[in-house]
Amino acid sequence: MIVRCSSEVAAALSEGRPVVALESTITSALGLPAPHNRDCFDRVNAAIRAEGAVPALTGLLDGQLVAGVEPGEEDRLLNATQKLAERDLYGAMAGRLGAGVSTVSATVAIAHLAGIRIFATGGIGGVHRGAEQSFDVSSDLGAMARHPVAVVSAGAKAFLDLAKTLEVLETLSVPVVGYQTDEFPAFWSRSSGLKIGHRVETPEAIAATMNAARDAGWQGGLLIANPIPLADEIPSAEIAAAIEEGLATAAAAGATGPAATPRILAAIAAATASRSIPANLALAASNASLAAKVAVALSRMGGVRN
Repeated sequence: MIVRCSSEVAAALSEGRPVVALESTITSALGLPAPHNRDCFDRVNAAIRAEGAVPALTGLLDGQLVAGVEPGEEDRLLNATQKLAERDLYGAMAGRLGAGVSTVSATVAIAHLAGIRIFATGGIGGVHRGAEQSFDVSSDLGAMARHPVAVVSAGAKAFLDLAKTLEVLETLSVPVVGYQTDEFPAFWSRSSGLKIGHRVETPEAIAATMNAARDAGWQGGLLIANPIPLADEIPSAEIAAAIEEGLATAAAAGATGPAATPRILAAIAAATASRSIPANLALAASNASLAAKVAVALSRMGGVRN
């Protein structure tokens, strides 16, 4: 098999029970500094199980794509130092890489191959500021247009150009669905001032939208925009200065593309006296909970697999 599912995930899929895919970058030290990455892993898994779904951590182990891990294997992904986007998977498979963590683009690809229809993350990648010169656009966007997997996120990371990110998603025909919101969330902040066209109020409505897209022949996925819980947000006016500091830090280091994100996030954590880290944990758990509710609704509708 191209994707090795854990025994728990394989059983759930064969029985039509709800499964939620998870990326492993956010739960590695590449996404959050230790021990917060393990806390994130524990919280998102607990949030999914609390809603009656099965979590499926994705990544690569010993050259094998995995969806779900057996007991003890999670440590290898939590401690992995190689980040893999979708385009990196195939060389890593051929080269028998020992352990690699999945980004959003890699996770939607693995979830698609495994037959998992929904995936929870923190925030997607998107169009970087200054992309008109650098052409730095995350592969996450293209992956969502190619794979029929819904992605639940708190919008895109707020240091990106959110308006251009929405424009690219529109160009790629990726539906953007706001969960109880009319605005695209800005990761740490609930509001970006950018309107999105389709709002739903319930997980069941998200599941129905996913099924409608599938039944109409749409071959790609959807982006489910779920704002960070109100009690945990950092308002955009407060986070703006920290974002600018993070961008300046990455630029001074010459970091671009995937290498820029960890530097920017670390600088923002420092500039906010680490307030951004609890916010990250809260939004990740919130997204995992919503994804699990949608997976449960899909299971009840008989459409848990893609």
